Amino acid sequence: MAMRVALHSVLKEGREAGYEEVHATVPADLLEALGRAGITNWRIWRSGRHLFHLVDCEDFTAAMTALDRDPVNHRWQEFIGDYVDHFETTDGAPAGPSAEMALGQVWELRAQAAAAGEEG
Repeated sequence: MAMRVALHSVLKEGREAGYEEVHATVPADLLEALGRAGITNWRIWRSGRHLFHLVDCEDFTAAMTALDRDPVNHRWQEFIGDYVDHFETTDGAPAGPSAEMALGQVWELRAQAAAAGEEG
């Protein structure tokens, strides 16, 4: 069963424009690494220094574990670390191991509407 995971990261001060520039086209080998890890889509929105990511994959923990072992991802993380200060967790603390980055969902319109439909 596919899953969608939300992430929140924070850019280093003054690195907003540069971050967007390097994401205009990410390296092809990174796209391949993401695919090998089981990630089918990754979207990023920015508000000031805050980035909001939506990741579609089969298993987020397995995907992050695969990426943690992939030298292509290591090179990308080293490079993008010049822009990204940290990822946060639901409690607002910087994330530790990458599998802890997923934010907890608070509410979903479709789920509530479906539940209401079942009741009525």
